[in-house]
Amino acid sequence: MRPLRPLGAATSIWWPTILLLTFLLSTASTVHAKDEPTIAVTPFKSRPSYLNYFPDSNVVLFQETERPRTVWRSADGGATWDEVEGIEHDKAIALIMHKYSPDRAYILTTGNVHWMTKDKGETWEKFTTDAYTSDFADTFGNWMVFHADDPDKILFTGMECDGLFCNEVTMYTTNGFQKKPKRLLSETEGCWWAKSSPMFTTGKTDVDDTRILCIVRSGIFSPQYKNRLYVSDNFFQDKKEVNLNGNRPVQGIVSHAEVTKYMLIATSSPNSAEMALFVTDDTETWHRAVFPQDHTLSETAYTILESTNYSIQIDVRSSKRRSAPMGTLLTSNSNGTYFTRNIEHTNRDQNYVDFEKVTGIQGIFLVNLVDNWKDVENNDEDKKIKTKITFDDGRTFGTVRSGDEEIHLHSVTELNNVGTVFSSPAPGLVMGNGNKGKYLKDYRKSSSLFISDDAGKTWIQGPKGPHKYEFGDQGSILLAIQDSLEADVQEVKYSLDHGQNWKVAQFPDDLKISPWALTTTQDSTSLKFLITGQTGSEDDVEYVIISVDFEGLHEATCKESDMEDWFARKDKDGKPRCVMGAKQKFHRRKKDAECFIKSEFKEALPEPVPCDCTDADFECDFNFVRDGDECKLEGPVSAPKDACKTDNPDETFMGPSGWRLIPGNQCKRTDGSQKDKKKKWKCSDAKKRPGGGGGSGSGETDVTFHAFKGEFDHIDKHYLERGDLSESEDETIIAMPTKLHEAPGNIFVTHDHGKTWKAPKELKDKGITNIITHTYVKDMVFFLTTKKNVYYTTNRGKSFDYFEVPYPLDRKSGMTPFSFHPNRPDWIIWHGEKCIEEKCHAEAAISMDRGDNWNTLARYVNRCEFTGNKAYKFRSESQILCSARAHETGDVEGNPLQLMYTDEFPKEEFTVALERVTRFATMAEFIVVATENESEGTLKALASLDGKHYAEAHFPPNFHVPHQNIYTVLDSSTHAVNLFVATEQEENRHYGSILKSNSNGTSYVMSISDVNANDAWNVDFEKMLGLEGVVLVNIVANPGSDSEPKNLQTRISHNDGAEWAFLSPPQKDAEGKAYACSSRTGDEMCALHLHGYTEREDRLKTYSSESAIGLMFGTGNVGPVLGDAREADTFMTRDAGLTWKEIKKGSWLWSTGDQGSIIVVVPKATKTKVVSYSLDGGDSWQDKEISESEVIVTDVTTLRSGSSRNFALWGYKGSHVFVVNLDFSGLTDRPCVHDEDDAEKSDYELWSPEHPLQPNGCLFGRRNRYLRKKKDRTCYNAEQLQRVYEVETCECTRQDYECDYNYELDNHGYCTLVEGLQPKDPEQACRDDPDATEWRELTGLRPIPLSTCKGGIFDPDKVYKVHPCPGHEEEFEKKHGVSGWAIFFAVMTPIILASLVGWWVYNNWQSNFGQIRLGEQNGFDNDSPLVKYPVMAVAAVVAVIGALPLLASSVGRAASSAFSRFTGRDSSGGRYGWLGSNGTRPFTTRDSFARGRGDYAIVDEDEGELLGDDSDDEA
Repeated sequence: MRPLRPLGAATSIWWPTILLLTFLLSTASTVHAKDEPTIAVTPFKSRPSYLNYFPDSNVVLFQETERPRTVWRSADGGATWDEVEGIEHDKAIALIMHKYSPDRAYILTTGNVHWMTKDKGETWEKFTTDAYTSDFADTFGNWMVFHADDPDKILFTGMECDGLFCNEVTMYTTNGFQKKPKRLLSETEGCWWAKSSPMFTTGKTDVDDTRILCIVRSGIFSPQYKNRLYVSDNFFQDKKEVNLNGNRPVQGIVSHAEVTKYMLIATSSPNSAEMALFVTDDTETWHRAVFPQDHTLSETAYTILESTNYSIQIDVRSSKRRSAPMGTLLTSNSNGTYFTRNIEHTNRDQNYVDFEKVTGIQGIFLVNLVDNWKDVENNDEDKKIKTKITFDDGRTFGTVRSGDEEIHLHSVTELNNVGTVFSSPAPGLVMGNGNKGKYLKDYRKSSSLFISDDAGKTWIQGPKGPHKYEFGDQGSILLAIQDSLEADVQEVKYSLDHGQNWKVAQFPDDLKISPWALTTTQDSTSLKFLITGQTGSEDDVEYVIISVDFEGLHEATCKESDMEDWFARKDKDGKPRCVMGAKQKFHRRKKDAECFIKSEFKEALPEPVPCDCTDADFECDFNFVRDGDECKLEGPVSAPKDACKTDNPDETFMGPSGWRLIPGNQCKRTDGSQKDKKKKWKCSDAKKRPGGGGGSGSGETDVTFHAFKGEFDHIDKHYLERGDLSESEDETIIAMPTKLHEAPGNIFVTHDHGKTWKAPKELKDKGITNIITHTYVKDMVFFLTTKKNVYYTTNRGKSFDYFEVPYPLDRKSGMTPFSFHPNRPDWIIWHGEKCIEEKCHAEAAISMDRGDNWNTLARYVNRCEFTGNKAYKFRSESQILCSARAHETGDVEGNPLQLMYTDEFPKEEFTVALERVTRFATMAEFIVVATENESEGTLKALASLDGKHYAEAHFPPNFHVPHQNIYTVLDSSTHAVNLFVATEQEENRHYGSILKSNSNGTSYVMSISDVNANDAWNVDFEKMLGLEGVVLVNIVANPGSDSEPKNLQTRISHNDGAEWAFLSPPQKDAEGKAYACSSRTGDEMCALHLHGYTEREDRLKTYSSESAIGLMFGTGNVGPVLGDAREADTFMTRDAGLTWKEIKKGSWLWSTGDQGSIIVVVPKATKTKVVSYSLDGGDSWQDKEISESEVIVTDVTTLRSGSSRNFALWGYKGSHVFVVNLDFSGLTDRPCVHDEDDAEKSDYELWSPEHPLQPNGCLFGRRNRYLRKKKDRTCYNAEQLQRVYEVETCECTRQDYECDYNYELDNHGYCTLVEGLQPKDPEQACRDDPDATEWRELTGLRPIPLSTCKGGIFDPDKVYKVHPCPGHEEEFEKKHGVSGWAIFFAVMTPIILASLVGWWVYNNWQSNFGQIRLGEQNGFDNDSPLVKYPVMAVAAVVAVIGALPLLASSVGRAASSAFSRFTGRDSSGGRYGWLGSNGTRPFTTRDSFARGRGDYAIVDEDEGELLGDDSDDEA
């Protein structure tokens, strides 16, 4: 039928539209209903790195891992990709996503020019930083720290290098790098905003805006235990040290972490692997976290886990075997101060723990446990692992089940995908790879995918085999792909009903891949997924990114009828559990609903439903500790501010009950008595409770005598020093009685400084021959046996274990068989003897798990050592140095020793650095080596800092030794080597010169000559411990006399060997009598002389103690030379050697305790019943009987830390050896108090060492002030005193310099050029170090490396004139040049001034310069061109002439820089190029190299950092 005509016009317009709409509506389902997801594949030539989603978007960035390291961007969830435009891809080293801005990202280079985006990578712009991007290992990946509230506030960590030495510097921007960032602080080891986490707050908005905390090193070579923590609210224009431990700062800051609302600081201390953890929730008040006594914190042995907003969870490694680590899970109270056990024997590796929370749901987490932990510990069995789950925040744990069978899931220690392991923000959905059965089986052979949609309560089995998996659309989509090492995967699997049913989608074009990662948006709300993998063969590898898009797979968006309310954490009866006072309810899609939620980027959030308060909602209040069902008081009660204003201890106040509602708990209070109701306390309860060794206050000194059974003549004893922050108060000594030529006795252990002793049954009759204490961790001790078994303890003798070494001990070598790593206590090198039939040779093996497993390191070896150290950023922390034969044969002829290094064993093989070496030694940051010239029978000394390149030591030109064949590396100060070179080798007349190096150990100047040595080439050289630069030596006063014995004199230096003086003799002896001679300051005819290192029976004994600042003891005499030791008397000083007094007639042994407050002395090798002690710095002495009959005391000892008030007296009585404990803790129970506001009231004084030639008391450019107890105060040091209390920087003086190379000190104290020599070419510094930017004109002086002075007439900027190194003119100009504004003002200022002068002259010509006569008119007209213009011209010319020198200088430098760039002159070489292309030659040590190492005794690292000597000969 045709349509009616009257409708003709309307029909012609609307009818096609109606037909089109009808068609679209009828075909809508056809367009949107897809059978499978859309899959798009994009190939890449280089392996993609981590895929980075911009939050709440489908924009993705990634960077290829291989050069040119192209950065790619996708705006459609990975379906298509484009190269990022506007950057130089080949310079990009890192892609950094802004942590808190959804639109920003940064691309960093190795230089100081980088790129950033503010529109999700669509456009990029440059930004610059003055410092280059740091390449320090600890900073890698952590270059930028973002403010959680303000995206424009960013901290950047870069580095500044001076040749080989690089130093980290932190910069900041408050404008998002729109302008150059400003310098914040140098020598940092991490800075962060207080507001670096959204949940953390200081409680004050203005403080949150700007507060920054920084870990700061105390110097470029400073170890971690000297790091400090500072805080600033004005970008470090002002700063203060953070009081972590109550009212005092703590050194040894290792790291920090922000966990939800908590900030954590980990600290370490020397001598111990034990760490302390300090916690704050506002950066103002800090508390030390308290752990169970049997779970102390050790470095690399704990892991901070994902925590809640009301507690911190930490796993502490508790197993003995490093190769099979297990841990204990601990949970804190709400302020992070007290930790209790959750569950033990967690499965972990060295870094990670099988622990993960179910995302978004409080109180549920899964953990893997080692079921057969006893067999793993004791019988070396493999772990049998079970999976457990908790629904009540770790109070109880249950099995994970699929139906009636247990299942066990692979977890964090076996990560096989990116992101979290089990869950996502999809509410209640959890997946994991695992197996049914009794234990967890092999991942690839036995795994299947398991799924739970009720947060882990019940599970079903999904596809078989291991899979990578992800969640999408808030759990509506589960996507999985087979995990295969081969490129044989052709499909993905997906489920739309919570894993009940799975479908398959094939890759296009028969693509087969080996998948690496499967990921999606962070909130798991997207319908799009990305897979990365590789395809092809090994010879023809191609990399792909696959996009899987489920958009349109369903015909509808979910309606309310498709949704359900789901409660998390249901109990066995199906009722929701309460955690933190509330139930959690989620609104999610029903599993069988055929729809997608399609709320992209909107995460499903829980709805809390409050519960009634129960006991579980309360915790112990601060200073209360849980004991069963009670909270017991462990510290002072917190009193209100208006309480306890009087001294009446019986005054009362209302205070805490001991319980408090957990902060953040949402429970509803019920009627009746409340658990946290306040109670009445006395004011005496609000005072600090005494403890920790306070003593009885009885006024008595206790004596405990202990005799070791059996006939012995010696005791080998080892103190196990504690760390400064050790929670343990034990004073442990391990002793082994011995008798010459007989087998040693049993091992004895005391934990109370010798009062009681036990013989551990684990060590009984094991044939132990030697005891070796770990060089760096005094909690660890090793016991060598006659077999290959080595027994050890890691907990100060509380328990013991053993391992077997690969080769027996070589007892002929005389060297310690161990080498220990300074930062990794379980890394050990063992030196042993391997024999094949009757032919034996030395081999070295390495273990990185404390002896569980060994790998051969080097054969036919002389010595191997760990030379890597965290403190030395210029060489690898894993570096190992070995000297071994060139050929693996026992032949010595034609088979010299080589020096080899490796930076990462076993990945990296050894590289030969030097040929024909004799020995090498490490001292502080230096590696010193001696090479031999066989034809001449001489040695050459070489030095290195990086362990790879060696430079020959350049000795002073006037220093002539016919045959250099004895070197001894002495205890060297940081930045300089003290090298003893033998100059006289005739028997019984050994002596030599001490030379001091520059900061890289290559250029030496004379410090002092004719220094005494014995036949073993031990040297009379000793540093005063605890103070910088105070050194004593004994010199031979008659060096040219062959007919008489050596006459020795003692000299002292207070500036690291730059200048030397006699010891000033006391005026009277201990009996008040005058000496036969007198001198005010000491001279050739009368001075104090002390017996030195070469005469010491115990090489580990020293004049001084690091804890007793300024105190030093010695035996000697007053006179022209050192006398017979049998006629010596005993002397001491309290002012670092400026003045001395005789304290006892004859030779006495000494020791100091309580940080120098107690001095104990006992007659040496003389029968006695008593000892003497002083409590007032040696002013008066008291005697104490130690035995009813006479005994001979051979030694008096205490802890080297000086913190103890106990002493041990060792000796023998007849054929028996004994030890006496002398306990002074009963003398007082009052701890000393330092009052900063009232010096008179304070128990402490501030003492500063003086330099006799510097009246301002400065040493090395600073005046250090130390806290010392006053001599007249009756109290004890309750805390370890801060080594340096205050530091004042001084102006530079002559004493901050020493004579340069080719210069020597003349009779007038000036550094003059050695006659007949030319100055060293100053530009050689540029050739030696390609990275150097400038060279200095010579003055005859060079700065003492230890000095930190600034300003004054001897400031280096005034002493030296600097010039740019070729190719570094631009850098030099940047550092020293004048800016454009400076030039402008320099030019314009004199012009303006001259113009003003001209104007003034012009205007005042008649009135001021003409002669005024009444009635007469001036002959010059002010406005006359003859006056005005010439004056102005002259003024302008004067101004221009005045500015010309500066302008010419600037233009010249600019032209030079431009010419340099034009001609292509530029720097070359890496950071280690300072040694030049010929870098060959190292050098040696004691024995030369065996100072204090007999009988396997190991010198502490502290002694390797002793401050030695400096430059010139004595004035």
